[in-house]
Amino acid sequence: MKAEIVSVGTELLLGQIVDTNAATLGKALAELGITVHKRVTVGDNRERLLAALRESIEHADFVFTIGGLGPTQDDITRDVLAEAMDVPLQFDEGIAARLRSFFESRGLPVLESQMRQAFVPASGRALDNPNGTAPGLLFESRGKIAIALPGPPGEFVPILENEVVPYLRSRVGGTTIRSRVVRVCGMGEAMVEDRVKDLMTGDNPTVAPYAKTGEVHLRVTARAEGVAAAEALIEPVVQEIAARLGSHVYAYDDEPLEAAVVRMLHAAGMTLATAESCTGGLLAKRITDVPGSSSVFLGGVVAYSNDAKSQFLTIPARLIEMHGAVSREVAEAMAQQCRTRLRASIGVGITGIAGPTGGTAQKPVGLVWMAIASDGSVQSESNVYIGTRQDIRTKATQTVLTKLRDLIAEKA
Repeated sequence: MKAEIVSVGTELLLGQIVDTNAATLGKALAELGITVHKRVTVGDNRERLLAALRESIEHADFVFTIGGLGPTQDDITRDVLAEAMDVPLQFDEGIAARLRSFFESRGLPVLESQMRQAFVPASGRALDNPNGTAPGLLFESRGKIAIALPGPPGEFVPILENEVVPYLRSRVGGTTIRSRVVRVCGMGEAMVEDRVKDLMTGDNPTVAPYAKTGEVHLRVTARAEGVAAAEALIEPVVQEIAARLGSHVYAYDDEPLEAAVVRMLHAAGMTLATAESCTGGLLAKRITDVPGSSSVFLGGVVAYSNDAKSQFLTIPARLIEMHGAVSREVAEAMAQQCRTRLRASIGVGITGIAGPTGGTAQKPVGLVWMAIASDGSVQSESNVYIGTRQDIRTKATQTVLTKLRDLIAEKA
């Protein structure tokens, strides 16, 4: 079955809000075996929205709108969708009573505009919204289904999970689409694809590579009658990919690289300390974003200036003068000192030029030196990254996490 998604809101077109809801909805529909043929974004303009909805209704079995269900004048989705579906709206006294209770219990006036949210399709029903005032709406007409969902994610997700998915599951039957993601680091997309290219020719399951910053994801997707049958198709392919790529596979599904590193530190009984300059604590942030990291991450120092490197990490000023702050020698000293001072199993040092200024012919913008100290030995390397300031910082931490993973695996 085919679906189209229409996101509504001028703020989306202006880039003021990122449309994460459409991605969430697309994933949920895929798992139900419903194929999304098109996603469009329309501003708060009645004529353009009506045209977009009529086109989607003509081509799709299910049409989903996101946003525009509130009480203000620019919340036009309810009325325009009713016109596009040729379904009249009717006032629902039960919803109106809940709206009055909601506002009165908070000492707020009940405005006439708020009552717009009590209008529901005559052919269809309201979808309960436990976290907001605007219910979702389900329209049925001429064999087509249109579902309108509110824009705030805190309202959108519960309605999707509790109302929409069960309804759709009852409509589409037993066909299920399931996916697993194999996460790969330390190997480029071209090399990954070369090793699994024969697996990518299958149509059930399918194997699709996606390049990410410093890693590659392989999504294995199968369609079958039921979850168990789909997973039975996926698992042998996932195992074959793992066998071919070996230690480059660091995790599966939703586990990011930093979580894999924390997991491996736990398993190995090791601890970590960091000393960062150009990354400004980004590596420490990524590690501490992982629940349970407190038992393996002892602490980090952001030593941005040369004085800070000398004061907090006791790096000799003479060393910095001789080699420069962005150098192998300083990165190694940072790694050794944070490891020693925090009594960690592993210490990391990162120093570089994130730009956009500060580079020279010998040390260009994007140059980052990184070092990892453990058990009396130090490994160090440099890379020149391309991109924005944030790109360079992110890529540097991704490289360090990959190197950490390799080191922990060697020592475990």
